[in-house]
This record gives sequence, C-alpha cells and structure tokens, in this order.
Amino acid sequence: MPGSPSRFVRTWIAAAIAGSVLVGCGASTEPASEETAAGDAKTDVTVEPIKATRQLTDANGVKIALKQEPERIVCLFALCDDILTELGIVPTATNNALLAQPGFLGAERAKKVDVVPGGFIAPEVEAILSLKPDLVIGLEDTHGKLAPALRGATTFWPMQPEEWQDSVGYLRDVAALTGRTAEGEKAEKAFRAKLADAERTRSDKTALIIYGSDENFGVATPGTDVTAGLFPKLADYPWKSRGVEGSYSLEEILARDVDVLFVETISFGEPDGKLSQKLAKNPLWGKIPAVRNGEVHEVNSEVWAKGRGTRSLGIVLDEATAALR
Repeated sequence: MPGSPSRFVRTWIAAAIAGSVLVGCGASTEPASEETAAGDAKTDVTVEPIKATRQLTDANGVKIALKQEPERIVCLFALCDDILTELGIVPTATNNALLAQPGFLGAERAKKVDVVPGGFIAPEVEAILSLKPDLVIGLEDTHGKLAPALRGATTFWPMQPEEWQDSVGYLRDVAALTGRTAEGEKAEKAFRAKLADAERTRSDKTALIIYGSDENFGVATPGTDVTAGLFPKLADYPWKSRGVEGSYSLEEILARDVDVLFVETISFGEPDGKLSQKLAKNPLWGKIPAVRNGEVHEVNSEVWAKGRGTRSLGIVLDEATAALR
C-alpha cells in the first residue's frame, strides 16, 4: 500500500541515506511462494501504441493536466531521470547522481544539469520554483508533502513505483505528455524483449540482493523493491516481504544457501568501503555458498537501487543474467 513503512524505509535508504540508522525493509523467514518462485506470468512482449495527450490519469489515480508539452522538467527522484533519458530528454534539474552513470548522460554531460539543493529528503521548494519548471516529478512517499507549496506555480506529479510494470506505465505516461511516443514505445519494446529473453533462460541458481553500509544491512524484496521484483523471473529468489520493518542477520542469509549475491553499497555521506568487505569481518560470511565460490557481485547502487526505470532495469538484467549463468 502507498506509504507503507517498509517501502518508505527502503526508498529512503536506497535513494538518500540521510539522518537515520540503516535498517532492512522487513522480510519473511519463509521461502517465497511457488507462484513467486516461478516468476509469475510470462512476460508479454506486446507494446500497445502510445497516444500523445495533455492530460491523463495514471495507474495510482493521479490526474495530470498540462497546457502544452512540458519543456522544463525537474526530477526529484531517479526514476524520472531514467524515463527522460529513455525519451531523449535532459531534465532541467535533478537531485540524484543517476544521469552521471555509464549508460545515461555520463559524468561530463551530467555536470551541465542543475542540481536541486536539499537532497532527496528535503529538496528546497524555492530553488525548484526558481527554475520555472513546467512539470516536477517526485516520489509520493517522500515528496508528496511538497504539493501544497508547488500548487499554482507548476504541475507536481507524485509517482510510486512498486513493480517493473509500474515503471513501464510511468514511461508510457511521460512519453504521452511529452509527445515522445515513438521513443517510449521503442524503450518499452526493448525492455520487454530483454526481460522475456532472460526469463526463457532462467537460472536454477539461488540469488539475493542485499544493501546497506555496514552490518545493519537490508534485503531487497519483490513487492517493495522494483529491481528485486525482476529476480523471480531470473532465478530462485528465496525472500519475500512481510510488510513490516526488520533487521537481518547473516544466519538468515546462510540458511538460504545463496549461490549468487548482489551487493548494493549505500553509505552515509562519503563512501567508506564496500558492504561486502565489511560483512567479511563476520566469520559466517565465508560460509555462504556465494562467498565460498566467488559469486559476490558489488553492483552500482545508483542504477540497481535507485533507477527503477526501463534503462536501469535493462542494465540490471544484463549484469544479473551474466552472473547467473
């Protein structure tokens, strides 16, 4: 449900890490259901035409109405940057580092995009308005509180992705509002084809995504994490959310006989070492099959944890399927 504690904690940690102790987003100690383990329904590669429009109602019931195609778009979370990159649009301003990553604008071009002060948790409203945006896109759980201050001066669109299908839906909606319908269809088609291909060659290995900065790590779970939601289609992913906050232990990970571990190091402020290196100080770490066999993969958290759009998820699929072969 929108606003659930588990998703807020995961979103906060993955996108900002500011002013709080790192905790997990909660998971069941029971294996995932057979339906989840099988990856749910087969991926449909059909892409319906996108029709340009000036107003729409998204999947969460949010109504968006614009007088003209938006030319100045401010992104307050990385899914927005991902979508705009897919559509060939450069945002007017952003508050995250996704655009600087390989596969996006790259470091040099990203430097030319204005940065919204205040960070992910508390972007400054005055600074946003000074940019004279036509459209501001944020994360509902975190930025919904900004709506009253922005109302009347610009259009604010709160998004809340939970699954990859949500990300595709938002891609299509933004494509419709910006008139980039062909680009939207192309991006969706490429992603669906890649996911379907990965699904056809599903690995029999057991995989898990963990994230954090130290021993207080979390486990990404389908239903609360868009990236983790792909994994039941790629491999055995023996973890599911129970909808409450919780912490994790290496004993729980060890009990899962995980063959391949993907690690998202998300630190407070300046990076002070990789999460996998810190966990290696625990004697239980070396007993995990993935660790014993050299199958621990430190991944780019900007893409894996924060991107959540079809371009980021495409990169995830490339890296994950290569590691799971």
